[in-house]
Amino acid sequence: MAPDPRPIEPSESGPHPEAAPDPDAPPTHLAAASDTATSDTAPTEAAASAAATESTSAGTSVPGFSDPVEPVAAADDRDPIRPAGSHRADPNSRGEIRLDDPNLVVAMRNVSRRFEDRLVLRDVDLAVPRGTILGIIGPSGAGKTTTIRMLTGALVPTAGEVSVLGRTPRMFRRSDRERIGYMPQSFALYEDLTAGENVDFVASLFGMLWRRRRRRVQEVLKVVGLWDARGRQAGRLSGGMQRRLELACALVHEPDLIILDEPTAGIDPLLRGTIWDELHRLRDIGKTLLVTTQHVGEADECDAVAMIVGGEIIALAPPDELRRMATHGDVLDIETAELFDSSTLVGLTSVGEITQDGPRHFRVVVDNAGSALPVVVEKITDSGVEVTSAREYRLSFDEIFAILVARHEPDRTATDAAASAEQREAAA
Repeated sequence: MAPDPRPIEPSESGPHPEAAPDPDAPPTHLAAASDTATSDTAPTEAAASAAATESTSAGTSVPGFSDPVEPVAAADDRDPIRPAGSHRADPNSRGEIRLDDPNLVVAMRNVSRRFEDRLVLRDVDLAVPRGTILGIIGPSGAGKTTTIRMLTGALVPTAGEVSVLGRTPRMFRRSDRERIGYMPQSFALYEDLTAGENVDFVASLFGMLWRRRRRRVQEVLKVVGLWDARGRQAGRLSGGMQRRLELACALVHEPDLIILDEPTAGIDPLLRGTIWDELHRLRDIGKTLLVTTQHVGEADECDAVAMIVGGEIIALAPPDELRRMATHGDVLDIETAELFDSSTLVGLTSVGEITQDGPRHFRVVVDNAGSALPVVVEKITDSGVEVTSAREYRLSFDEIFAILVARHEPDRTATDAAASAEQREAAA
């Protein structure tokens, strides 16, 4: 039997000390988001379903590299970055995603979304296993929020299929919505209520009784650093504090699936680390999290990263694999005491692309940094040149993102040209 979602229920320890607002006039993110709500849905459903407004070749140089030494072939035949749905992560290989797979919390198959004549999402395949953090990273307008809104049921795909918690979002029952925590992009809480009252009210909508509700309100407000500000009106909080308050409301009822749209926007770096620590803790106890962000550097915090550009997922893999996809291997950064011609390393086992950006400094792409580093250093010292510095170079995710986007552009242009040609032939 579903819990009573009324904001005031029989208390376990006396009357509630705070007055709850009128549940008939919930704020934007607690109101029904679409015409899918039926007459028997409770405020719980409304609360959880709301939505916010919203390649170059293998020789691509890493940013900061000069032109590669020519010719240098890759040491092995690595796969180039693949289009959406055909990435190395097995559940996301095209044709392999099963919407009824019990291990998948979120599944999208061949999903596209069009607004009038504008295609916002194109042929997206996505599979999110239970107990993982998936980061959806891309620039503003890339399609991140549109993807999230389809997962909450606020939008339906123009083409393709979506399954969340084993059910089509438009067919969510009240019990399904109670298992989802959603943090929208825009602030949509009661501005005249205090931070504590807002979180308490949202918790009451999910039928949480007073004792548990009081404990959870305190826990989540401490996680987001708002416990000391619990008595301040939400409308008087700073923008970053309001974002944290939204996050607290999304976490208070301990949902199985947590969907966070730009959760760290406007939050200072120190508190951002605290929030990610809490998200990792939730992942470790079996929760599943989808996090959209424009902070590309936050990709390292995720178990897998989907890079979305222009409505397409251009890469989907764990963070370390994305680095290898960008450079086709690991990168060694070498500096010598005197002039050294790095082209003498061509043909050395496991050595791929070599890029020399100074008479004493160059970078080498190898299969495995751990095993290749001593081999490369030995080759240099055998030639009579001293190595002053040798280390593995890890690209930042800003660099990775730039490389993968640049590599994707020619493929997309060719695909669009072919599609236009087909349309012209069909029209003729």
